[in-house]
Parts: sequence; structure tokens; C-alpha cells
Amino acid sequence: MKPLRQSAAVLKTGINDIHIYVSMEGLVIKNAGNRYIVRDNDGVEYACAVKGKFRLKGIRTTNPVAVGDRVVVSLNDDGTGYITDIVKRKNYIIRKASNLSKEAHILAANVDVAVLVVTLSHPTTSTTFIDRFLATAEAYSVKAILAINKIDLLTEDEDKELLEAVSYLYRSIGYEVIQISALEGTGIDTLKQSLAGKISLFSGNSGVGKSTLINCLIPGLDLKTEEISDVHDTGVHTTTFSEMYQLPEGGWLIDTPGVRGFGTIEMKRNEVAHYFPEIFKISEDCRYGDCTHTHEPGCAVREAVAQHLISDSRFASYLSILEDFDEDKYRKAF
Repeated sequence: MKPLRQSAAVLKTGINDIHIYVSMEGLVIKNAGNRYIVRDNDGVEYACAVKGKFRLKGIRTTNPVAVGDRVVVSLNDDGTGYITDIVKRKNYIIRKASNLSKEAHILAANVDVAVLVVTLSHPTTSTTFIDRFLATAEAYSVKAILAINKIDLLTEDEDKELLEAVSYLYRSIGYEVIQISALEGTGIDTLKQSLAGKISLFSGNSGVGKSTLINCLIPGLDLKTEEISDVHDTGVHTTTFSEMYQLPEGGWLIDTPGVRGFGTIEMKRNEVAHYFPEIFKISEDCRYGDCTHTHEPGCAVREAVAQHLISDSRFASYLSILEDFDEDKYRKAF
């Protein structure tokens, strides 16, 4: 981050005071509603608002500026500032704001790694949620890591078998899977090595222990944590806004609010299969080049599902995204 330019303006007052206004480039490290915290190259932080309107490829977004963005800031003489421009993004990850909304929410920008924290018990993360997150990471060419937390709760043999089955499934597709117990410290060193020197996005359902895990990665941070509901076996939101933290090993970690659903966006119906690597690979053997893998004769993908070469859960997740298009959930997203 470097200062871009500096300009001075003389304000005519009773004593001819001179006020200096500085434009600089900084990193957005926190999103707090309509306010942003921007950090300059010297580590100085400024509370900033957005000046003007920003649009991302014409998509309506709930947050025009995202954590991880490099922005141009015009500073006021009181230490506050206005974000006047966004430096071209390397990438970003976006999701639907809610199941009923036609707007999108940018989770983070300029990301090297997207870490999805999941649990197989207390609460249980659905494979549909996992697959939609992974498909979104594929769509934006962001490496994804699956962090399976709370493995200390998997004490029964069938629970341990499920852990190994889920780990094998996603590893066989090509994803890095790390089995973790934030409570006992298992897998923490492995995760640290995978994140060192990178800008990493952390996401997951509420209650999966994301905040506890981040506290393990950054000692002394002391993010607020909460117990999950005994009645509903679900978590409560402890992270309200996205925020960026420096990692001791180098790099940054972006913590995002817990989400209960992950509606994909910015996908075209005929490209959905591209974001499921195993489906895309086998689709080369389909009779028709535009096969949707739903009803066409000579479909190699459906045959692979029947032969258990593609998992039923992954194929079901693929079909669920196609159903979003069929139900016209994307009609106002662009």
C-alpha cells in the first residue's frame, strides 16, 4: 500500500487557516455496516465512509466495498476519510444476501485461500452447503480448504467412519481437508502452514467453532465465542461484520459472519458443471457437448453416479443449483 497522491486546498477563514487533504491507497480491514476501517502502509487506521456509488459488474450488492479491497481514500483533516475508488480486484467471493433476496453480498476481495469450517456433529453441516461453497470458490478460481472442526466430539465408531468418508470424498476430488479439534489443538499446526503468508477467508455455519479456531490461530485475539443452542443444535452469530486480522506466521485472515445458507450467484446454468471438478471431467465422455446430465441419452455423468464413481451427495448438490435456475432465483441478480 503506497500513497498515491497528495493535494492541498486553502480554506478562507478568519485567520486564513490552511487545511491539507491527502489521497492515499489503503487496505480495507473491517466492514462495519456503512463504515469501513482502512489501514495505510504504516499501519495507521482510518474510519471511512463511501463517497459515490460503486457497482460490481452491474450486480446489486449489499456492500459495495469489501474487506480485502484496496481502495483510494480522500482524508479529511480530522483523520476520517471517504473511499473514492476501488483498486482493481484480483478476485472476490460473492454469495446471495439471503434466500429471498435478489441482491448479492461480497464476502471478501483479493483472496488467496477460502477456508470453509464445518462440523459433522453439534451442529451438522450439510453437504449441500459444503458443495455450494466449493463451487463458488471454483467459480472465482480461489483455492478452497475444508476444515472439519470438533472431531473430538466424534467418539462413536460410526461417527469416526463418517469423518473418514467425508474426508476421503473431498480429498479424492482434489480438495485439501484438515481434521481439527480447536478444543484439543489437533490439526492447528497443519492449518497454520496452509495459511502462512496468504490472505485467507474463513466462513462457515454458525456454531461450527470458527471463532474458537481463529483464537487458536491468533493467540491473544480473544474473539467472542458462544455455546450452541441445546434445543435447536444451532449456533448464534458471534461475528457481526467481516474483519481482517494479521496472522503471526505472516498473511491475513478474514473472519466473516456465520451463515445458515449459501445461495450461489453469477453462474450460468450451462456452466454449473464446470465448478464440480469430478463432474466436469467425466462430462467429456457424454454423447452431447451441451449435456445437462439430467435426462439426455448417453450421459456419462449419470452413468458414473450409478456406478458410484461420482457421489450421490455431490450430484444432488449439482442438481440443486440447477433447480435454482429453474425456479428463476437469478432473474434479478444481474
